[in-house]
Amino acid sequence: MRIADRLSCVRPSATFAVNAKAAELKAQGRKIVSLAIGEPDFPTPAHICKAAQHAIDEGFTRYTAVPGIPELRRAVGTYYKRCYGLEPPVESVLVSNGGKHSLFNYFQAMLNPGDEVLIPAPYWLSYPDMVMLAGGTPVFLPVGAQEGFRLTPQKLAGAITPKTRLCILNAPSNPTGVSYSQEELDALVACCVDKGVCVASDEIYDRIVFAPAKSVSAIRWWERCPERVAVFNGCAKSFSMTGWRVGYCVGHPKLIKAMDTIQSQSTSNICSIAQKAALAALEGSYDCVAEMAAAFQRRRDLALNILSSWQGVLCPKPEGAFYLFADMRCYFGKNGIADSADLCTHFLEKAGVALVPGAAFGDDACVRFSYAVADEVLEQALKDMEKVLPA
Repeated sequence: MRIADRLSCVRPSATFAVNAKAAELKAQGRKIVSLAIGEPDFPTPAHICKAAQHAIDEGFTRYTAVPGIPELRRAVGTYYKRCYGLEPPVESVLVSNGGKHSLFNYFQAMLNPGDEVLIPAPYWLSYPDMVMLAGGTPVFLPVGAQEGFRLTPQKLAGAITPKTRLCILNAPSNPTGVSYSQEELDALVACCVDKGVCVASDEIYDRIVFAPAKSVSAIRWWERCPERVAVFNGCAKSFSMTGWRVGYCVGHPKLIKAMDTIQSQSTSNICSIAQKAALAALEGSYDCVAEMAAAFQRRRDLALNILSSWQGVLCPKPEGAFYLFADMRCYFGKNGIADSADLCTHFLEKAGVALVPGAAFGDDACVRFSYAVADEVLEQALKDMEKVLPA
């Protein structure tokens, strides 16, 4: 059977590979703890679930407009007004099946074959594949742990060529948890805009930020240069709604119309019930979000305190999200370990702890830890790993 050539660029999911190995060990009777999970461990807040139940009871179960019900698109604008003091109009908002879908639509709408896309590395593992599926060419900008995983305007400017179409920025970051100050983010966006390069600002973790850091956004750059800047977000991480699949994009009305056209021929509207749940999330109290963020900050400190005692390990302190991305190359060459995949296999088999190798995120020196698990589970998993550190 002949499969389309475009799929040859898509890599197998490293997360799925870890999960498969963990499932195999569980089937053998092993107790396995996963620190590979990229979703909050908290239940979706009750008021959001009640809104979904009410939608079902009211029979709100039919097709809706492709870009989302008007009240939800307005609520996205209200969210930015509430959090950043600026309210995008309905025609500048598209609601999609999660943040990934919003980005996929964007790349399909923006890229022609050969267009270069700048991607700071480490990066969320889906960026390169989505770019290539749209015909674009990923260009990676390595920024390691020694640099705090922070891209500078100077490094960014040096990578821009006549073929550069756009740059992806992600703050707080998956996999590093590192963010930027508003001034730092502004400088990166300004560098792109000044050189005619578009910016996709992925802000899916913008409410999971730890003091003294503050939430940042490129939304004011969208207001200033809507033809250059698009902002992406969703309900998955901040509101613990990963399975509901609600993401959104704020962009130029012409871009939103193009993405609407793509979405209309792929998924049409997202689930009507999920839209009502998202409406309750965006319009309701954010106290539940603050409580979850406080728990993640406590877990970050717990995990970082343990990791910092491991000689040779370098892990910049995250400002948000729920990941640690530790440079653990100090263990390469020990116990037959050659790379991050070998190291993750070692911890899975010896300690019963599942992690994701940094190679999946563009930095093979590192390993990603998720602390989206209960405090006691996290502490015990790290202590179990400590007992089997390669020597």
